[in-house]
Amino acid sequence: MAGVITASEPSWIGPFTGLSPRQFNKLITALRREGADPVRKGRPWSLPLEDRVLLVAAYWRTNLTLRQLGPLFGVSKSTADRIVAHLGSALALQPRRRFRREAVLIVDGTLLPTRDRTVAASSKNYRYSTNHQVVIDADTRLVATIGRPLPGNRNDCRAWQDSGAKAAVGTTPTVIADGGYRGTGLTIPHYRRHKNEELPAWKKEHNASHRTVRTRVEHTFAHMKSWKILRDCRLKGDGVHHAMLGFARLHNLALTG
Repeated sequence: MAGVITASEPSWIGPFTGLSPRQFNKLITALRREGADPVRKGRPWSLPLEDRVLLVAAYWRTNLTLRQLGPLFGVSKSTADRIVAHLGSALALQPRRRFRREAVLIVDGTLLPTRDRTVAASSKNYRYSTNHQVVIDADTRLVATIGRPLPGNRNDCRAWQDSGAKAAVGTTPTVIADGGYRGTGLTIPHYRRHKNEELPAWKKEHNASHRTVRTRVEHTFAHMKSWKILRDCRLKGDGVHHAMLGFARLHNLALTG
């Protein structure tokens, strides 16, 4: 059965991956180098690596069911399921191990509606969600690392440490965050110690500068949430984590070219 969507037609690449054809080819080359397309025994994949990567991106971008998406690529639902399971983790962003001494990072948490109740919990924004700690470089806006998902009822102070994001950042000199990270040692806005306290002008100026820089992580969230699977994730287990890391890798590749 012939598919409608194929990576051999460049016009399909941009809408589903957010990459130019050149950037997409760069990604494919990197995946092959990392061993994502090994020669294996038995029946070979029915799609080349390029089409398999495009299928995974299309699944994340549209949140169609695999029964709907498979025929668009000329494969069955079960084949599409195996492709997503195999390549989801291969597309994941590898966290940075080293940072510049003068680097400034920004961390914030975001809640994603997730149906798998073994990793999600009821939260204030959604019925069931997961908390994801995302760290970006303030200068380049590249995603540096994403912590493992925690139930959505965990506050950001606890999620910062328990997700592994704190350990991944290590001793980076400056990490800024919002007021929800009070007591973590991160750089947060000045706050009033009691309700009648008035902040001096210099503290207000610092807070305004802090907000201006910290909005960059909000812009990253807005870009990531254009992928519809993050609005209602049906993936189980590590699927939501792999999806977040996959978006981060595509986001970084789109920025760096």
